[in-house]
Amino acid sequence: MYTFNIVGVSPVLSFFAQQQELFEKNLETGVEYISSFECTLDALIHSVETVNAQQSWDLDEVVDSVIKFWMKNSEAVYHWRDRLQDAGKDSLLVSRVADIDALKTEFELLFET
Repeated sequence: MYTFNIVGVSPVLSFFAQQQELFEKNLETGVEYISSFECTLDALIHSVETVNAQQSWDLDEVVDSVIKFWMKNSEAVYHWRDRLQDAGKDSLLVSRVADIDALKTEFELLFET
């Protein structure tokens, strides 16, 4: 089972620097942060289709989690669409897709530190 959530808007360079840092650490956490220049359902689906193949996730279930988020959270979608538009062309919409168990583990580790 997977979860999807929009987490914010970021300058392009900041997001890619963070992604590069994670790549260099070679962490396979079961949590992926993805980006899109647009806040549309098609753009979000496309962004999760590019998730690292090493995760060996069920892509149909991941896409389904995006669609469910979109359908149940219209206010959040509109909010982030507006924030992305306000931020300008050099910004990205950042979302998180995760295996639910891996996300729980990540949150537990945050509380332990």
